Amino acid sequence: MGRKRRHLLTPWQQFAIKQVRAIAEVQPDELTFLGRTPGVNDRFVGIDIRLRTASLTLEPGGLPLHDEEDFMLLVDGSPLVPPLVMVRHDRFVGHPHVLEGRRLCLYLDPAREWDPTQGFAAAIDRLYGWLADAAAARFDADTALYHAVGGVLHQTDGTPTIVVRAPGRSVKAQAAFLTVRTSRRQDLQYRRTASDQHQTFVFEVAASLPLGAGTTLTGLLTRLDNSSAPSACEVESMAFLTALAAAAAHNPVDTAQHFILAIPHPVGGPPHLLAGRIPADSANELRERVRTRSAPVITISPESLDTKSPVEWCPVSDERSDVTTRRDATRPITSFQDKTVHVWGCGGLGSWMAEFAARAGAKRLVLCDPGTVAGGLLVRQNYTEDDIGDSKVESLRRRILAIRDDIEVEAHNGLVVDGIKASLPDIHIIIDATISTAIGRSLDNLASVRPRPFLAQVATDAQTSTLGLLTVSAPSTAKGPHSIDQEAGVRVISDGELEPFHTFWEEVSPDDEVIPTRGCSVPTFHGSAADLAAVAAVLTSIVGSHLDSDEPVSGTHLVSLPSSPAGVYRKFIPASEPPG
Repeated sequence: MGRKRRHLLTPWQQFAIKQVRAIAEVQPDELTFLGRTPGVNDRFVGIDIRLRTASLTLEPGGLPLHDEEDFMLLVDGSPLVPPLVMVRHDRFVGHPHVLEGRRLCLYLDPAREWDPTQGFAAAIDRLYGWLADAAAARFDADTALYHAVGGVLHQTDGTPTIVVRAPGRSVKAQAAFLTVRTSRRQDLQYRRTASDQHQTFVFEVAASLPLGAGTTLTGLLTRLDNSSAPSACEVESMAFLTALAAAAAHNPVDTAQHFILAIPHPVGGPPHLLAGRIPADSANELRERVRTRSAPVITISPESLDTKSPVEWCPVSDERSDVTTRRDATRPITSFQDKTVHVWGCGGLGSWMAEFAARAGAKRLVLCDPGTVAGGLLVRQNYTEDDIGDSKVESLRRRILAIRDDIEVEAHNGLVVDGIKASLPDIHIIIDATISTAIGRSLDNLASVRPRPFLAQVATDAQTSTLGLLTVSAPSTAKGPHSIDQEAGVRVISDGELEPFHTFWEEVSPDDEVIPTRGCSVPTFHGSAADLAAVAAVLTSIVGSHLDSDEPVSGTHLVSLPSSPAGVYRKFIPASEPPG
């Protein structure tokens, strides 16, 4: 027999051993260097240490520490990876930030928390601080990373992501269906909507799985049984297998069988969801047992199967509202959630604002524009090469539906929606990005209708597209945005400090416009996608601040980007109130 190849230490690992040994020599009463762990693997080197923890305060529910505790530091070959910390016992199983029972989650966000230049003295200090917080029960189990399933991400390479948006019922096993969207994505639903859906089920596990869910069917069944009460030994595994077989019997032969585990969180609330699948041969065995059963009730015993079959874990995109906090939850843009938004003019500003409103959660978008996408527009408008030759509204509609499939998008290949007055009560805001005087006048005519939505007009400057103009008419205001804009123009023109914004109410100089092509080409404004998207983003956020305001106001906003010759600037000019 050949000798086992010895793991060659990298300079970083050699430094780690040397530094930990030196720390132990300086602080012998607090830290003992126990030596190097032989044969960890080809990537890590193990360093065994003993920490004195007798002085740490122990609180009910905290980590059960002895006066001294042994740990193994697993040091990667590269300083870019923080050391892992392991224990060789099971006393910490089930505690927050203890992964699979034996690894301590010392660095929740290594990219920001690990600095290799601080060396291993800082890592040991962090371990000691972690133990102090854990012993005193200062960790919040509700926010512990994947705490319900052992603190580790269950994911097998090559498996599709399962998207979950709807909550299920609290039952032991609930029928469900997977709809294939792409080779990388399947959606979980609780009712059949097509004949080619894969039937699956959601299985409610009795308790959390602090050691994880395993990588084989044997391992999974064992963990399920361990989650049960002692008096219910093996009931979980049999119930799971029965539901698995029943689902498999509804799917074609030679197909893998998926399942969803609903795992209770240690501190309560919505369960954590895991999605897995067994290979086709194992699923076929279950189908055969269902087909040849002698009794009407499906009963599958774990002992009757080849339970060494692997389990593959699928990543879950859990988008249930009760477990997911929107990343824009505290920003003004969140006011667009569940709103009906009209965007008239889908060009340099409108095309971006429509997308921003959609990403912010708008329920319904109505797009109006008579234009067609040409190649030159791609420099600054929100379209792609595949859109050239198609109408702007249809192209933008496809883009928005590719971003969100739960939004209603209506496309009108024209300037405005015919018969708009009848639908005003169902609209939350109309954003006019056409720079059309005629449409501005039509919005003024709508201002007197009750009830009506917010009315807004947006524009940018012709020379740089780094200035933004937003005029908002609140539903309680008698004036429309065009009238408010004209009043604001008088005040701006008379103010020398606002000279960069005079351009919005003055005749455009030929030098400020660009002729995009030779011949009879309509002059247009200068502008890049970066500047226009930035202006549109600023204006969309300001619109959001108006939408759900307790005291809606009307007026004109002037803004400029950092890249603007005018520098960063923002001003609000309130609309004048009509005499009482």
